[in-house]
Amino acid sequence: MTPAVISVLAFVVAISVLVAVHEFGHFWVARRLGFKVVRFSIGFGRPLWKRSAGPDATEYVIAAIPLGGYVKLLDEREGPVPHHELMRSFTRRPVWQRLLVLAAGPAFNFLFAIAAYWALFMWGVPQTQPVIGHVVAESYAAQAGLRNGDTVLEVGGERTADPKAVIFALLGDLLDDGATTLKVKSVDAVKRELTLTVSSAAERHRLTEPGELLTGLGFEFSPPPVPPVVENAVSDGPAAQAGLKRGDRILAVDGRPTPSGAELVNHLKARPGERVILSVSRDGEERTVPVVIRGEQDQGKTIGRIGIELQRVELQSLGPIAALGHACTETWEMSALTVTMLWNMVIGRVSVKNISGPINIAAFAGETARVGVRPFLAFLAIVSISLGILNLLPIPILDGGQMLFQVIELAKGSPLSERAQVLGQQFGIALLLLLMSLAFYNDISSRFLN
Repeated sequence: MTPAVISVLAFVVAISVLVAVHEFGHFWVARRLGFKVVRFSIGFGRPLWKRSAGPDATEYVIAAIPLGGYVKLLDEREGPVPHHELMRSFTRRPVWQRLLVLAAGPAFNFLFAIAAYWALFMWGVPQTQPVIGHVVAESYAAQAGLRNGDTVLEVGGERTADPKAVIFALLGDLLDDGATTLKVKSVDAVKRELTLTVSSAAERHRLTEPGELLTGLGFEFSPPPVPPVVENAVSDGPAAQAGLKRGDRILAVDGRPTPSGAELVNHLKARPGERVILSVSRDGEERTVPVVIRGEQDQGKTIGRIGIELQRVELQSLGPIAALGHACTETWEMSALTVTMLWNMVIGRVSVKNISGPINIAAFAGETARVGVRPFLAFLAIVSISLGILNLLPIPILDGGQMLFQVIELAKGSPLSERAQVLGQQFGIALLLLLMSLAFYNDISSRFLN
């Protein structure tokens, strides 16, 4: 399949899954609280599949346009309701129950993110050190004293275990006053404290555009070292024939330690046709595996290969309890960052170019899907968090806006007038159309105009 087809399919799968999760939250809580659910639809438009089931003959629908979904509850504002079912109508239920039903959709998106991160942490997450690979001369980073090979330990007093943590901390600190402190450790293990300053507000705003932070500050991270761990053994290769399997860690070749994948590859390349003894760790046990290195032609030279692909980065797996704690923390931190970025976009401190539409989301979905299940699941978690937060915004057409109507009703003791609700819905639709237009413009600008 072409990359475009993969992107479209991955986008449809992602949206369908996350919308189903969101709408199931509304559906499940509504059913438990006694609301009558008339329809549960994934997608809009013409039904491709429809079935009625359950004591209320609820319609379950899969529709032609997979860009959303909805749960329709019995509601006397939308038509006559039989007298014996009035108390199951949305407007007749207690306000606290309506609030729970409306909040359930976003809540299930957050729960999905926790579940996804939980699976990822148990499966194994990449271990990447925030090591500086290159610093541009006379850049903000160079002026602060950052050097090639430095490991970033803290940003603004916050510990940074990986490059993502450094980026998040830099965004948060630089938005405040344009200055932050970095604690780093040099190659020779000497610790230093630096001050990174971007005094211009316009420059700080530019740095918040997608992909501009590290480039604008003038540094990049070193790629993580490839561990000597087998990701795949080619079926007809020497390694597979000798019994090497996925997950095997190659500790040594002929007694010579191989601390990195690069050293292993270079050692094998220089020995085409030789028989070597690999020391391999598998499931906590060490064993020896004799392998004859195959000679292959590469740019006119004969080099040695044994037919394996190495794991790209070191992975760390956690137990179920530890993984759950990390999953909750990751979901909270991503949610807090999203809310912070949204608020700073509203007040003009962060570029609105960060608002992505379906074109960019589909492209990201395709890119992660092509890499593998693990990156695609991480992508789903991030989008699920964004969907949950978006639906909690106090925009009348969204869950958050409907919750605002219920809170106002609770405060004043009676529902808002029908006219006020209609005006609110019209405002919400107009605002969403504006946001969608901006998102489409950003997509087109970043993909086709730059």
